[in-house]
Order: sequence, then structure tokens, then C-alpha cells
Amino acid sequence: MPPTRKRNDRMATLTGNNPHDRDLIDQVHPPDWKNPVPSQPYHLVVIGAGTAGLVTAAAAAGLGARVALIERNLMGGDCLNTGCVPSKGLISAARIAAQVRDAGEFGVQVPKGVAVDFAFAMDRMRSKRAQISPADSAKRFQSLGVDVYFGQAKFVDQQTISVTAENQSDQAIQFRKAVLATGARAAAPPIPGLDNVDYLTNENLFSLQELPRRFGIVGSGPIGCEMAQSFARFGSQVFLFEMAEHILPREDRAASALLQKQFDRDKITTITNSKNMVLDAQANGSIRVSGNQGSQTYAQEVDQLLIAVGRTPNVDGLGLENVGVEFDRQGVKVNDQLQTTNSRIYAAGDIASAFKFTHAADFQARIVIQNALFALGPFGRKKTSDLVIPAATYTSPEIAHVGIYEADAEKSGIAVDTYLQTFEHLDRAILEGHEGGFVKVLTKQGTDQILGATIVAENAGDLISEIVVAMTNGIGLSGIGSSIHPYPTVAESIRKLGDQYSRTRLTPFSQKLLNLLRRLNVGK
Repeated sequence: MPPTRKRNDRMATLTGNNPHDRDLIDQVHPPDWKNPVPSQPYHLVVIGAGTAGLVTAAAAAGLGARVALIERNLMGGDCLNTGCVPSKGLISAARIAAQVRDAGEFGVQVPKGVAVDFAFAMDRMRSKRAQISPADSAKRFQSLGVDVYFGQAKFVDQQTISVTAENQSDQAIQFRKAVLATGARAAAPPIPGLDNVDYLTNENLFSLQELPRRFGIVGSGPIGCEMAQSFARFGSQVFLFEMAEHILPREDRAASALLQKQFDRDKITTITNSKNMVLDAQANGSIRVSGNQGSQTYAQEVDQLLIAVGRTPNVDGLGLENVGVEFDRQGVKVNDQLQTTNSRIYAAGDIASAFKFTHAADFQARIVIQNALFALGPFGRKKTSDLVIPAATYTSPEIAHVGIYEADAEKSGIAVDTYLQTFEHLDRAILEGHEGGFVKVLTKQGTDQILGATIVAENAGDLISEIVVAMTNGIGLSGIGSSIHPYPTVAESIRKLGDQYSRTRLTPFSQKLLNLLRRLNVGK
């Protein structure tokens, strides 16, 4: 059996006897590590060594500040240990499995019944995770001039943080300013029976050793959808439960509909509009999931159950009440400059942001460094509201988005023009058998100013960057249309939207002007 929900320590989710996991731990929490002895107050103390904390600590130290970094568990945070890195390792293996099974469409004959070695795929994921881990290692950050502490941090007063570590005496370190970057963990929804079953979250999912025959997933957000498709392609019978009327309920409706069609091809059983769910542990070790789907009832037994329905901020044990830092169920309260209600304490990443993405945490950390160390009063301060933050779901096809959705525009009364380019006439997509995707861009009505975009494509997570660059730098849709894109590429679909916009500029007056110019050059 994998570690259960009760074992929420990240190190407990690693197999321990796996050499790749040992390599990982040696990098991100060395067993023989001794915390340093501070000699003077730190300019900046960073609590939490996930993406936000690592970027803050490394950059601040590189710019000459005295920096301490405190982590109670594994450096690298969710992204390295239990999130982006291991999940994408499994997704890569699952995509290869699907490509091999579908190779016959391209005239490549493979044996029927292609088998997946799940244990090997998991071991490969661990190997790649360990390979990446030196970038987040304690020794690397020590070499960058950061004092790394392992232990539980707690604010004692307005200038003191205590660090409690195993087999070491408690330490009191002094700070001028501090940054909260402790992230968030998987939320436990109020489902009757949840406390009586051994369910999985992202914290222990990647410790599985055997492929579940029947795999249940509660929640069809990005994590739920990514893992549903991956495990289905590995060979599990997957049941995906969602309270909303369709999967990826926050996404563009056309995008989620396309993914639903792919899920049907992947033979994923999707139970949407799920209400009144109840969980029951069975004598044979399985879990019975029952509830209502509209006017109908359903009941399904699964061998493993993944809960993927949101995140809870890690605020426990930090002593925030001792320093006047306010927080609620959503996380630590911050202003647009990422200051908490204590002006000397900042927060970045999942503990304080609605955008719970690694790339968002990275750029929020840059804002913290500027505002905490180098701004003078209101001068030189950066704002989070200026960030253009994309999101991507790494299913096949991928779904990427930035800016506003059509539903947001309608709700807010924002007048927009919508430009859509489907892939059924896109040469590269036709040649690769991916005609089902599309690019949709919303502009401010009557202009080429881009307000939002959604892309559905096998590499949508890469393609969205062109839109992000344009939005960040004030480049309109016409500017994209006038930029040469190589042929044949899927990125041409974005340029074609620029052509669509240009055609809207062909007014009766401009048409008359063009006719006049043509006659002056070549006659009637």
C-alpha cells in the first residue's frame, strides 16, 4: 500500500530504499546537515524553499543581501518533489504509450496490446527528478551565499524567528525583513467518509509502486485531468468525478469539450454533475464511491482514489499572530506589492496568490526582492497586477490560457471582438493528425489590443508564450500578423488571427482608397 493521507510529511512519501529517492533527499535535505550559527541580523529571512522562496533567496543573496532560508522539509517544494516535475515525468511516459498504440494511423505497425511497465515509468520519473534536484539543493544555495536552515520556523516577535530542528537546539535568528513562501497543500473536501479511507493526494500519489486496476479521481481541474489521462493510458480503468457540468469547469467551454472527446477516446469514465458523494471503505481494501448524477444515482468501487479539488495554504505553526500578519482560508493577505498586514513581512507563491503556478511564484519573488530591498517609499515599487500570467493543463491536447475568458468579459461588461482559428485547415496539424485544436483570441472591441487567449493544441503550453510576450509588451494582434512565422508550424494559427484582424480594417473607405492607388499604378 502507498503512504496514506495521514503521512503528510514529504519525506515519508518517498520509498526510502529507492536509490533515486536517496539521491533526491541527499540534495534537498542532506541527512547530516547542520544549521549555521547566525552572527548578525539578516537583511532578509525567507521561510519556505519552494519556487518563490528559492528565487527570492538566490536573487537577494546575489545582489548583496544577507539572506537566511528556512525549510522544514524538502527544498524544491511541491514543484520538484510532489508536483510539476514528477507529474510531467509520468505524463511524458503516458504520451509515449499513446503514440505507440496509435502508430498504425501513420503506417507504423506495432504489436497489438502494447504493455506499459508502470514500475519502470515510476522509476524513470524518480531518476529524472533526482537529476533535476541539484538546482534546488541545500549545498548549491549555500554556495550562493544563502544560510540554509532546516526546521520549523516561527515568528517570536517583530525581529525574531525561532527555528526548531530535530537533533539540534532551537535557534533564534534576527531579521530586518521577512518573506513567507511556505506554499499550500492539497485540500480535504467535506465528503462523508473521507476520513475513513486511505486516499491519495499529490503528496503521496508519486509513491505508487503498482498500477491501480481501477483508479478514481475526485476533481477535474488540471491535476485531476492530467492524471486521469495518464493513468488511463498506462492501463488503469479511470473514473473521474466532477461536481460541475463539465470537466475543467474554469476553462473555455469549447476547450473542455474538445478534451472531453479525447477522454472518451481514452476510455475514461467521466461522471460530471456529481452530487452528494459518499465514500465507504470496503473489506477487500477498495473504496466505494457513490452519489447522484442529476436524477440518477451511481456507485463505483475503485482500488485507489486521488483527491484533487483545491489547495490549502500552509500557515500553521508560523506564529503569524505574533507579528500581526492576517490570513484566512485563502491564504495570507497581501497588497498589490505583496506586503502582508505587517509592512516588514512579504508573501509570495501559493500561500498568498490565486495563481498557484510555479511560473507565477517565480515572478512574484522578483517583485518581493525589488519592493523589500530596493524600493524607496512609493518609488521603484512593482505590482502583481502588472503581471501577465498564463496557465497550462498538460493533457493531450494541452490547454493553455492567458488573460480574460469570454465569460469574464460578458460578466464584467467588457466589449470584445473574438477571433478564432481552428486547425482543420492548418497544414501542420493535418499532417500530424491533430486537426481538433484551435486558437481563440479576444481583443478590446474595435482594436487589436489582446485581452485574453485560449489555445488547444499538443504544444499549447509553448504556443501561449507568443501571446504572453505580445500582451506584456503592448503588441497587438496586427503586430503578430505582420511577423513572419515558419511554415509549416502550428504557430501559424496565431499569425492567421492577425490576418483576420487586418481584414476587419478593410472598410468601404479604405477599399476605395486602395482602388484609387491601384488605378494610379496600373490603370483601369
